[in-house]
Amino acid sequence: MTRLADGARKPWGGGPRLGAAYYNEYLPDPSRLKADLRLMAAAGITCIRVGESVWSTWEPRDGEFDLDWLEPILDAAAAHGIDVILGTPTYAVPPWLSRRHPELAVVRKDGSSVPWGARQEVDYTSEVFRFYAERVIRAVLGRHGRHPAVIGVQLDNEAGLHLIHNPHVVERFRRWVADRYGDVERLNREWGLAYWSHRISEWDELWAPSGNTTPAYDLAWRRFQAELTAEYIGWQAGIARELIADDTLLTTCIAYQRPAMDDVAVGAHLDIASGNAYYLAQDSLEYEREGAGGQWYADDVPQLILAADRMRATRQTPFLVTETGATSIGGASLTRPPYDGQLTQVAWLLAARGARLVSYWHWHTLHSGAEVHWGGILGHDLRPGRVYAEIAEIGRQFAAASEWWADAEPDADIGIVYAHDSEWVMAFEPPLAAGRVPDRGSYARIVGAFGRAAIDAGLQVGYVNERQLTDASALRARFPALIVAGLIAASDRTLEILAEYVRQGGRLVVGPRTGFADDEGRMRAVAAPVILGALAGVTYQEFAAPPIPVPLERDGLVVGAAHGWIDALEPGEATAVVGYRHPHYGRWAAVTRNAVGAGEITIVGTLPDRASLVRVIADAAAVDPSASGVVVDRPSSVTVHSLTGARGRIWVLHNWSGEPREIRLARAVASGINSTAHEAGDVVALAAWDVRVWREA
Repeated sequence: MTRLADGARKPWGGGPRLGAAYYNEYLPDPSRLKADLRLMAAAGITCIRVGESVWSTWEPRDGEFDLDWLEPILDAAAAHGIDVILGTPTYAVPPWLSRRHPELAVVRKDGSSVPWGARQEVDYTSEVFRFYAERVIRAVLGRHGRHPAVIGVQLDNEAGLHLIHNPHVVERFRRWVADRYGDVERLNREWGLAYWSHRISEWDELWAPSGNTTPAYDLAWRRFQAELTAEYIGWQAGIARELIADDTLLTTCIAYQRPAMDDVAVGAHLDIASGNAYYLAQDSLEYEREGAGGQWYADDVPQLILAADRMRATRQTPFLVTETGATSIGGASLTRPPYDGQLTQVAWLLAARGARLVSYWHWHTLHSGAEVHWGGILGHDLRPGRVYAEIAEIGRQFAAASEWWADAEPDADIGIVYAHDSEWVMAFEPPLAAGRVPDRGSYARIVGAFGRAAIDAGLQVGYVNERQLTDASALRARFPALIVAGLIAASDRTLEILAEYVRQGGRLVVGPRTGFADDEGRMRAVAAPVILGALAGVTYQEFAAPPIPVPLERDGLVVGAAHGWIDALEPGEATAVVGYRHPHYGRWAAVTRNAVGAGEITIVGTLPDRASLVRVIADAAAVDPSASGVVVDRPSSVTVHSLTGARGRIWVLHNWSGEPREIRLARAVASGINSTAHEAGDVVALAAWDVRVWREA
């Protein structure tokens, strides 16, 4: 590892690497160790993750540690040239701790306790838990943290699974609120607690969250819970740094859908971000497919691309994929072993969006426990097969690309703003429905629809978290176009930065609900959309959640349909680009556009169908996709991603289809993984589920 001028560790440079979670202690025959590592080395797997799931192995009884069992694994990894990420085992507590301290069980909103028997059942804010957790962290890292094979430490795993309602946490929340608001009258005023007689006169009258119906309260509660998670990871980081070498990196495996997760806040405690990139394979990777979304896995191609881009945005630097599927994911009913070529496609996609490590969960399929259908690189028979062979070829390709990949950074044509506050507000009061049920994943659904449209338009996406919006000039320099959709809980400061972005020549696409509430989650008492509406030349008073699609009209023709939500836009100076073909909604605009000096602002007041939203985004962005310069007339199932590095431009092309495709090159390229080259004008055949990696010739 190297250090930057300011002393910070530099994330992994060079080309992408392959890894795997390796649990020798789970194997029926642990004596396979050297054979396993030989197979890994032969497949180009250069990093393994160990130790994070077995607290009861490290400490089988209270205060009785067994630490020697990992030493042969670390020594053998070093002998085979394989690096190790060592995990702290704090997310899966041993049964003796649960029995000794039943009060550590997480209390749910309804007052019930999470029973022991899975993982992450305990309140990690408890000082009692922290005593035991610190003891095992110090034991494990004190024994192994400076082993020469250990290049990184993973702190806990997939934190933030529960919103913790234990009584001492609720009391801590009351103090947290008091510290931020100072006096109860300010809280009464800012949360609107006159409603339903919720005014309080003393801080101890602030009710428990289990009975809450006030949006501002819920937003504060979610912020508080996310702070607890970030503080917990930071606490572990402080302990770990005492016990490891200066050049050992700290990370944690982030599950981005966790309810108590603010990935940017957690990322501030890390040297490099890492997380899960799970997906359904087989026909879910047909580009034309539109998945349901809202799962812990991607079930279509754009969702997978956006998941990778969001991982990079945690620290706005390259990242590690600590877990992605090798064969299948989840329970037996989700068994979808990838078709030939799909593992290679996904590995190169993740690398193209900034992953420096693609690590599979896991090396061998488990024979016991809850994840026996979660397929590994080796199956239950522990013999190399089709999956191992394809991963070995990926390893060869990654090694071939490493020299010229260097510090290449993913390009971005358009930015997307992501905001946890708005995600949490919409979870409390969802604007969209899933059938007859409010959809608590409404925010992700809205942002995902706009992101999918950008990808369909051939644009490369770069996420930026709302907390990372600090300077309009820097934003404009990075993104010629920017999408901000569903940003309901927006501060005046955020909206002013976005307005200044437009004034400086940026092209801003504003989706529904943006700016309707403030950063307390309160509905604003001014014309919507606040601040941005004045620039956009549009306002609205009414909104609706129509239960059936509403036809969209452009130039007198029906061009698609609006789904789920309508902000009833009333253009002033703005041009109405798309309207509604409807006896009631027809009086309003669906999409408006307005020039602001060299910039432009487009307001989209609904969720158009996929094809319609693609047209809106493409027109509004007015950006020639940076990657399209390598292909003439890109087929719809083909995506093109690009990176720019010290050695020039790199292109990664995918054919997300079970049918072959042909493309015509706009320029000369050379393969980054073999000796082939092509001239401008050449027609190149892409096989089913094919991927090509090219560099400037």
